[in-house]
Amino acid sequence: MGSTGIHTHGTGWRYGLLGLPLAFVSLPLYVTLPRHYAEQYAVPLGTLGVLLLLTRLLDAVLDPRIGHWVDQLFARHARLSWRAALVASVLMAAGFAALWMPPPSVAGSQTQLLAWLAGALVLTYLAYSLASMVHQAWGARWGGQPEQRARLVAWREGTALAGVLLASLLPAWLGLQATSVVLAVALGLGLWTLHQTLHGHSQQDAAPSSNPRSAQLGQTPITSDATTSTTPTAEATAAAGQANTAHVTPAVDTSPWRTPAFVALLIVFLLNGTASAIPATLLPFFVRDTLQAPTWEPLFLGSYFLAAAIGLPLWVRLVKRLGLAPAWLLGMALSVLAFCAVPWLGSGDTLAFEAICVLTGLALGADLAIPGALLTGVIHHAGLGQHCEGRFFGWWTAATKLNLALASGLALPLLAFIGYETGRHTPDNQFAMAISYGLLPCVFKLLAAAALWQAMRRHPILRGQA
Repeated sequence: MGSTGIHTHGTGWRYGLLGLPLAFVSLPLYVTLPRHYAEQYAVPLGTLGVLLLLTRLLDAVLDPRIGHWVDQLFARHARLSWRAALVASVLMAAGFAALWMPPPSVAGSQTQLLAWLAGALVLTYLAYSLASMVHQAWGARWGGQPEQRARLVAWREGTALAGVLLASLLPAWLGLQATSVVLAVALGLGLWTLHQTLHGHSQQDAAPSSNPRSAQLGQTPITSDATTSTTPTAEATAAAGQANTAHVTPAVDTSPWRTPAFVALLIVFLLNGTASAIPATLLPFFVRDTLQAPTWEPLFLGSYFLAAAIGLPLWVRLVKRLGLAPAWLLGMALSVLAFCAVPWLGSGDTLAFEAICVLTGLALGADLAIPGALLTGVIHHAGLGQHCEGRFFGWWTAATKLNLALASGLALPLLAFIGYETGRHTPDNQFAMAISYGLLPCVFKLLAAAALWQAMRRHPILRGQA
């Protein structure tokens, strides 16, 4: 996978900007929505939890199918995928607004309100899945050298971090209705800048293949001609599209599960993602009951995400020096070393925990920039580039959602089993939280590191140096 004129800083931010509004859907739905419906409409938290879980499971089940459809759109023309993302963004903005503004006739009946909420959640989740998969596959189709892939993913994940921070502040500053308007405007801007990178797909579709395996599967590898910047004529693009379509069948018949390197990488991704999701699930309990510093929680979260954003370019540079997987292992090691101190923290140790948040935030930068870049390499190395990205990212997105489910399903029952009770400040309670919040993530992170080390030995592409 050679370098290309596609991989420029201008293309990077234009591609990545859509990540900012897409991040709006995650934080408000998990943090703000349950409290909003409990306080404004007196809906029981247990009912809300079940509803959120069921709608999320439906969304995760459909993700691989959505990814398959995204591949079919890209096979016809990248412009069709952009139009699908446009429609999905309109639906997502409408569903997001509907969550916060149910009509008065619905709000008067809890049954009708829950039905409205379920419908708005399904609409928002599915639209988000389609838009995000088009966005992820869009950049993955460009391939590139390891540091180029990491840089492109870093732009996407960096804007997503900015979106998380913005989405956490706007509801308190401007209100939920204004947040919905900001989301719609940001989606429009992100789609506009994404459309400006459409020529990159046209260049690839029109380029001759120099890789026999890629040509056999209809893949056009990225060339090293950084001076090519003209957009092909409509006739040339159409002809290239027909030539590619003639070779689509072998790739379409290929399941991601038949790619051993993908399976190995997905296992690492699940283990590592669960290690990160457990602290996110238990943070409010740890801050309130162990540190006894609830007013510090926004600062902890803000410094964590800010450190991740600052660390992204540092990890991209390390990737260039070490390779993708070795740099990721370094990030895992930094996270474990920082979190080892958590079990020894107690009431009032806010500054020590703030330092841990900064260090683990820096480590998060590796988790954001590197796995997606490795996945792009796996897809192209398998000869499936420009044909199967959507299907791979469909399973990848489903795994992301499974991480959150595993975190809740493991950490919360473990807390209950070892006798944790919220609101108590006893030594037994602190011990239970130290095990669940401090020790359990380290175990999963070490398992992820061991799995990655083993995968690197079995699959050279996962060394991330080609």
